[in-house]
Amino acid sequence: MSGKTEVLIRRWKIMSNLSGFVKRLRDIMRNDAGINGDAQRIEQIAWMLFLKVYDAKEQDWAFDDERYVSILPEVCRWANWAHDDKSGSAMTGDKLLGFVNNTLFPVLKGKDVKDASGKTLVEGIRVTAQTPIKKAIVQTVFADANQYMKDGVLLRQVINVIDELDLSDYEESHAFNEIYEGILKELQSAGSAGEFYTPRAVTDFMARMIQPRIGEQMADFACGTGGFITSWLGELQKQIKNTADAKKYGDSIYGIEKKQFPYMLCITNLLLHGLDVPQVFHDNSLLHDVLDYTEKDQFDVILMNPPYGGSEKKDVKNHFPDDLASSETADLFMSVIMYRRRPGGRAAVILPDGFLFGTDNAKVNIKKKLLSEFNLHTVIRMPGSVFAPYTSITTNILFFDRTGSTQETWFYRLDMPEGYKHFSKTKPMKLEHFDPAIQWWHNRQEIAADGFDKAKRFTAQQLTQELHYNLDQCGYPHEEEEILDPMDLIQRYQEERASLNAEIDRVLSQITAILGGGQG
Repeated sequence: MSGKTEVLIRRWKIMSNLSGFVKRLRDIMRNDAGINGDAQRIEQIAWMLFLKVYDAKEQDWAFDDERYVSILPEVCRWANWAHDDKSGSAMTGDKLLGFVNNTLFPVLKGKDVKDASGKTLVEGIRVTAQTPIKKAIVQTVFADANQYMKDGVLLRQVINVIDELDLSDYEESHAFNEIYEGILKELQSAGSAGEFYTPRAVTDFMARMIQPRIGEQMADFACGTGGFITSWLGELQKQIKNTADAKKYGDSIYGIEKKQFPYMLCITNLLLHGLDVPQVFHDNSLLHDVLDYTEKDQFDVILMNPPYGGSEKKDVKNHFPDDLASSETADLFMSVIMYRRRPGGRAAVILPDGFLFGTDNAKVNIKKKLLSEFNLHTVIRMPGSVFAPYTSITTNILFFDRTGSTQETWFYRLDMPEGYKHFSKTKPMKLEHFDPAIQWWHNRQEIAADGFDKAKRFTAQQLTQELHYNLDQCGYPHEEEEILDPMDLIQRYQEERASLNAEIDRVLSQITAILGGGQG
């Protein structure tokens, strides 16, 4: 048997063992009265996985630096409370539950644990401005984390399954990355948690087309579980040739995530991908005055799927110039992106149809700024079910760079692949489904199909003067009516009404111009 065959067999065995990992955990937790639904199960798994992964990282850091000191008190380190050495001494039942609830969680949140007399038994972890990121992330990750389980025996069983992971083994660690990606994918169908996950096919496509280069730094200001970051790293890794390149690779990302749970998942994701110092912060990108950003706050590349559909209040809008102060979350993120991009920098951003055809003042002003100060060279229109089952809202990828004003914009409509009526959990979008768009990208030409524009070039003059900043071009032909969730249905009808209003406004504007000319 060849060495290559042996490696493949070993990898197959590892993957087979890991494939039932999530199912085993889910089956155990179904019996716990404290957990309600998949979203809570995944959140419960997430904080334990973080501590397991962090423990493996700490072992590496201590091996490389004998002076390394953990931010965790000894009693809270994984090996001292979670690991079961099969001697019969491992904590379980009420003792384990009491330790997790009354010692572990308070300490990791930065609170001292005291006895009845007020004497400190265990000090909460301390984080200052001088604390290294790789240590500070522990408190940030646990700031709003939740422990749902109520049965200490079942909790022990869950911990034991997680502890079986051998992250010191290269093959097993690499294989687990794929399992973890599967966990993140499950978020799509775990209630509202789906908003944090962009399908890997989409992030990989965008990262590929943006063409990362060693030495560049990319940012995602609403990074969720880190999908764009890991796709960027995947493309960049192919270019590493020496230790200097490896250092630049590790320093090449920057992320911000507002919500606690996806932030925890993102940090774990990046630790698994070999980033010892993940430059990802628990913050709200919209709560900073965009006019205060300077050169040091700008990035070479921005890859994002901003949250959309949200309505922001005045205290958020106050951080933006009056003419750009939209109530729509995605609009505000577009302004952040424009203010935080270096000269010559590139961006690929997912936005809903509503941004393309929107006619309210702020939206139009954002598009004016986009076309006059940036080069919006390509818009890829994606099928409506890319984000199913979380939403059926049609989205688009805008590619633009800071190399001067827009001269022309190409629109390309990506159709459903043959044999697919809709994407779904069982039939998700794959990277190969972007092949037609990739082929067209490198050999651009206008395409008409079934009487509709599938690919078309528009000049800046057409977009601004004739179409009045309506970027809703090369849309989809009418399809059979599909049954949607009521909220999706409401949003779709609102968008269709806005599109119709935009067309009416355009025609009225033309009539007014003609009448004005006639009167002159």
